Amino acid sequence: MTLLSATGLSKSYAGVPALKAADLMLEAGQVHALMGENGAGKSTLIRILAGVERADAGRVQIDGRAAVIGSALAAHRLGLRFIHQELNIVPGLPVAENLLLGRAYPRRFGVLINWRAVREQALKALHSLGLDHIDPGAAMARISAGDRMLVKIASTFADSSGAPARIYVMDEPAAALTGAESERLFALIATLRLRGCAILYVSHRMDEVMRLADRISVLRDGDMVACLTRAAASRSGLIALMTGRTLQETVPVTPAAQSLDVALSVEGLTAGPLRDISFNLHRGEILGVTGLAGSGYGDLLGGLMAIHGRASGTLRLNGRPVSHRNPAGAWRNGFAFVPRERRAQGLILNRAISDNITLPHLRALSRWGVWLHRRLERACASGLASRMRVKSAGLGQPVWRLSGGNQQKAMFARAVAGSPAVLLLDEPTRGVDVAAKFDLYALLRELAASGLPVIVASSDLAELTGLASRILVIRAGRLAQTLSTTGLSQEALLAHCYGAPA
Repeated sequence: MTLLSATGLSKSYAGVPALKAADLMLEAGQVHALMGENGAGKSTLIRILAGVERADAGRVQIDGRAAVIGSALAAHRLGLRFIHQELNIVPGLPVAENLLLGRAYPRRFGVLINWRAVREQALKALHSLGLDHIDPGAAMARISAGDRMLVKIASTFADSSGAPARIYVMDEPAAALTGAESERLFALIATLRLRGCAILYVSHRMDEVMRLADRISVLRDGDMVACLTRAAASRSGLIALMTGRTLQETVPVTPAAQSLDVALSVEGLTAGPLRDISFNLHRGEILGVTGLAGSGYGDLLGGLMAIHGRASGTLRLNGRPVSHRNPAGAWRNGFAFVPRERRAQGLILNRAISDNITLPHLRALSRWGVWLHRRLERACASGLASRMRVKSAGLGQPVWRLSGGNQQKAMFARAVAGSPAVLLLDEPTRGVDVAAKFDLYALLRELAASGLPVIVASSDLAELTGLASRILVIRAGRLAQTLSTTGLSQEALLAHCYGAPA
């Protein structure tokens, strides 16, 4: 039974087509994967179904009847539920209130908010997914990134409007989840299928798609180029459909060559959950950092950047001591940083692409440190955007209109703009498609070959074993081991993260 049918959907921005007569059909009890490079049109299609954007042409039918999705409320009333890649949360509010965002709170006598009922609705939604470990009264800012995603999924079960949820659109829902959290999500998807719901699952991860999907549609440059069953799909075939060329889904298999010269020496770094971390980073080296969720591996780069204030310990850059009390000082000292959460931590969403690329480098692009040299700024941004292959309607386009992958490329452009002394990357390919990953890996190898030292913090073990020459394993806030990647398998690396090497 067809729950949703979209025919001939088209949308252009400033005359640039983002979606071209795309068709999509979602069946009850099926998972339909949607794949494509960043900028292929996936986000545009989702925004149209969500009522955030109006299609220039085309029609949508729900249960065989024409549907006008003119707003997010209209989409909700039609039974659509959306789990977006970038979470829209209010960090300071409790979990329970985030669960009911955008909906009417239960009230007493039609006037006063019934906070007891709010909590009960939240508990019911969380319990329906087995999320008993999440406290409805905890602030969203205090729970893990994975739990925040699970809360947003649970919010679709908080029935405050009576609208039946039948069609789920999930945009990279597992990107921030641990293995155990992902398994809980996949079990939920299986439950939704048994209930007769349709799931549109948007992901760059081949393993997830090949495991979950009944059918797979592929967008390329706004065109829906294929719709095929999982049995008829292959990894190499999907990559060819997405990119229009043959491309292996691999990271470099040989670690980058490195010098014996020490570029950065870290002694006794203590920041947040980290305690007494010491290591050397060599010129031209790509150094990996990993660990289990909650181990503190993700805090190492934040400590080096002084994100939460000056960290204790000693840093020596090219033999000289350096110290900074905040990220601005770190940038001035030659530390360039690409954060994990690009929208929350890295970008000014309503500003132009060029503004975001040049943001930390305005002093170098100004006359006497006072007047910004606009021509020089445009030239700098244009050259870097071209080098990063940022797809846009122009450098004046607000960065929020870019796809997730192109937003990531804009942050890479910013990081290399000032010829940094050290490049720090936190989950650099999270939510990035296969072709963009390949581009970014090639860029990292090129930068390392030029002598730039790079630190990559990542939960992608294949990425680390392929890119890095050495990997720091963090356990319980301390440096447990430093591993050479020569002959190191992903399984062995994971065992070291657990503290039980094979």
